[in-house]
Amino acid sequence: MQILRKTNMEALKLLEVMDRENILKKMEEKSLVGRGGAGFPTAKKWKMALEQDDDIYLVINADEGEPGTFKDKFVLENNLETFVEGVMISSKILDVEKTYIYLRGEYEYLRQDIEDTIEEMNNKTSKEFDITIVRGAGAYVCGEETSILQSIMGHRGNSMEKPPYPTQEGLWKKPTVVNNVETITCVPQLLLYDDWNPDLRLFSLSGNVSNPGLFEAPLGVKVSTLIDLARPKNNLKAMSLGNFGGIMPIEENMEITPELISDENCFHGTFSLIWIDETNNIADICKNISEFYTYESCGKCTPCREGSKEILDLLNKICSGQGTKKDIELLENTAKHVNQTSLCGLGKTVGKHVLTGLEHFKTDFMEKVNQ
Repeated sequence: MQILRKTNMEALKLLEVMDRENILKKMEEKSLVGRGGAGFPTAKKWKMALEQDDDIYLVINADEGEPGTFKDKFVLENNLETFVEGVMISSKILDVEKTYIYLRGEYEYLRQDIEDTIEEMNNKTSKEFDITIVRGAGAYVCGEETSILQSIMGHRGNSMEKPPYPTQEGLWKKPTVVNNVETITCVPQLLLYDDWNPDLRLFSLSGNVSNPGLFEAPLGVKVSTLIDLARPKNNLKAMSLGNFGGIMPIEENMEITPELISDENCFHGTFSLIWIDETNNIADICKNISEFYTYESCGKCTPCREGSKEILDLLNKICSGQGTKKDIELLENTAKHVNQTSLCGLGKTVGKHVLTGLEHFKTDFMEKVNQ
């Protein structure tokens, strides 16, 4: 795997001969984009913070709360030294005084290894990097960047309105860069290795399959190739892209790219593919996802707080056989309203699984209702 290539602190030494502008230029030339779901150009984000001409904070998102996603955990377990080197390089380029690693609560068992590695690598550098680990409390919403910042500052993990964006005004009203574990691990690798490939992605494969796991493949890989790797137990009918990415039908010859996934009205997110076979009804799958969203809504904005519950109530009614066609229409309208009027990324995707489920698998819902 490319993501497992070691850099052995050799990339950090490049900072002695490469200035900030050259490193940012190389990141642009190598087309490094964020691997947390949005795919925003990393160098562009860093430049936005540097333009503020103020002290900068760096936050590493190791929360990874998206169901079916386990790539960052894999990196922390298997290439921790390169990740920490990436943190140090990023800290140096951004000239930050303080870096925070926001660690998912369930990953607490990794904390000691991370702290030991930071100490060990600090002892080998001329500059000691101030890196603090903050443990998350298990809130899915804290995968959203403004919620992470609120949590680090000791507040309730609620999303904040944007603008201002974190690169303009983040932690303690200072410009703040937020990147996830995989993105930061790529920084030393792209600086050190000329053949670093920006199109390779980590795919988290799970669901009704015999060989779940993490696989590295290039953008454009065919669905059939990933199916062969995952080894489904039965004939597949759909795949869920995490929770917020939506549900789409299986098209074995389709190439996996952000653009083609978007054509199905879905989001690629972190490339978490949860395979769903023919023994499952999509309405039941949507109900399970809605239970998650209802539990995880932070409750700050009314559309998400009330809408997620309304969506779940309608799905419970439909899946229990008590629903009607009008309930399906109301379900669709509610999902659209919640997505369009919610504050943050969580709320804006509360109905995504419902809308894509109805678009591609409406017959599954119709099987559940009274005519």
